[in-house]
Amino acid sequence: MQITIDDMQSVDTSIYAVYEGEGPPFRVTESQKQKYTLTWFYGRSHHETDDLVAGMGPRSGLTLEQVRRTGASAARALLKEKKASAVLVRASFREGGASAAISVKEELQAWMEGWMYGLYQFNKHRGVTANHQDLSLNLRVKDWQGLTREDMESILREASIRINGTRLTRDLVNESPETLNPEAFVAVVEERFKKAQVQLHVYRGQELHDRQMNGLIAVGAGSQYAPAMIELSYNGASSSEKSPHIVLIGKGVTFDMGGMNVKIGRDISDARMDMGGAAAVVGAMDILVSCQAPVRVTALIAVADNLAGPDAMLPSSVIHYPNGLSVQVANTDGEGRLIIADALLHAANLGADKVIDIATLTGNVGAALGLEIAGIWGDRDITADLVDIGERNGERLWPMPLMDEYASELRSDYADLKNVGTSTLAGAITAALFIRHFVAESMKWVHIDMAGTVQYKREFPYSAAGATGYGARLLADYVEKQFLKT
Repeated sequence: MQITIDDMQSVDTSIYAVYEGEGPPFRVTESQKQKYTLTWFYGRSHHETDDLVAGMGPRSGLTLEQVRRTGASAARALLKEKKASAVLVRASFREGGASAAISVKEELQAWMEGWMYGLYQFNKHRGVTANHQDLSLNLRVKDWQGLTREDMESILREASIRINGTRLTRDLVNESPETLNPEAFVAVVEERFKKAQVQLHVYRGQELHDRQMNGLIAVGAGSQYAPAMIELSYNGASSSEKSPHIVLIGKGVTFDMGGMNVKIGRDISDARMDMGGAAAVVGAMDILVSCQAPVRVTALIAVADNLAGPDAMLPSSVIHYPNGLSVQVANTDGEGRLIIADALLHAANLGADKVIDIATLTGNVGAALGLEIAGIWGDRDITADLVDIGERNGERLWPMPLMDEYASELRSDYADLKNVGTSTLAGAITAALFIRHFVAESMKWVHIDMAGTVQYKREFPYSAAGATGYGARLLADYVEKQFLKT
């Protein structure tokens, strides 16, 4: 996955990014310039390069996500054609044409992120079907007016860091459960950050009992692998400035069988992806640490398996939390909120100012919003910032209501709360309402339900089927933006 900057390098394919009303140095139709349209023009002999025209639509309506998806689609199209190398030929801005809504720097970074995103393949467990094909991309300085070679190299480094964090998230979510259990997840995080300037502590065993992380203890009781709370802290902020302490909380259920309320279905392989929120937090931390961002941030990652077994928590069990609340486990498949509660209480003990929890929490959110956008609840200012960031980086969010009128769904006859509502309706909202009970008044908080966005269930032109990597760039961008404000 090599990207070079060289005006003279020889390649076997030229990629032309073309806009409606403009064109490459050969004739194409306006329909071939529509966004997300790819058209091959093959050379007449093996001595001639092939050309791939990537339609960009009208220049005035260009978005960063459109550029990313076009770059990803182009990369995947070249892989399918067994190409080895390509040059990206960027159309010059036409005199008198409509202005693009994004800068040249932003466009180049989006192209690079998209290209690397599209090349992603999870081959770890493949044998004869593995594809280890190499594909290099060449950029020409002359195509990117206003940018120097040094500018382009800096943009490429930043894009690589962001995509490496996203790849880490995708790899974790795609991994098989016999390879990535709670103890293995901890080991992956320890290995990834062992040389980084971070503080890492893992609460497990007696420490979970000492700190009364009873949700984790209960959820993980049915597994042979011990649950854990990973605390990963990074402080690159100036010691002379009062920096807000941002805490990112990720749900890390490495396999969600539903506990004693066992999931059923012809294929429940997706149960291995119930740690998408935790993977997103790990990816975000990887981005922030790798680019040495001047921020102060802590990740709290609650890791467990939710399995049936002789020691598993039972429906009607009661969990007591150190804030005084007791929770009736009405359904053991509502486990994510039980472990997020532990992390929220711990975040308050750490003195968190702002907290974002992210989780593959409910199928209900997918029924409401589909598979391209996640739901967000909580503080309006944090929500507005995250929504704005998501619109630019493609990891989109839709604000959802915390309906106090629905809180009665969580009443229990013999504990303070139930972990799931009585009704089959508004499950994502009642889950958010449950989580809110564990948010300290001193903290600003939002909850992101990303159950719908964690994976592509089929192959797309811009992505392989499987994990999307959703959340890594979203969280990293939010944290960085907060410190730019201060």
